[in-house]
Amino acid sequence: MQAYQNLGGTSAVKAYEIDDRYINVHFRDGTAYHYNYVVPGVTYVEKMKSLAQRGLGLNTFINQFVKDKYAARLN
Repeated sequence: MQAYQNLGGTSAVKAYEIDDRYINVHFRDGTAYHYNYVVPGVTYVEKMKSLAQRGLGLNTFINQFVKDKYAARLN
């Protein structure tokens, strides 16, 4: 698990895990979600991976475009 840099200072994202075909996002409230190439899809997952590594914009992107389109809730 990689800590999210949170360069904007207000993100609800705490950490993330990246693999070839998915990203798991862990939020400060204790919830975690699995997003993969099936749900919400390749384009979304690749964008989320890029934002996670950048440390800026991941929470906003999820709220605006992904919302409840996750493959699984991890907890």
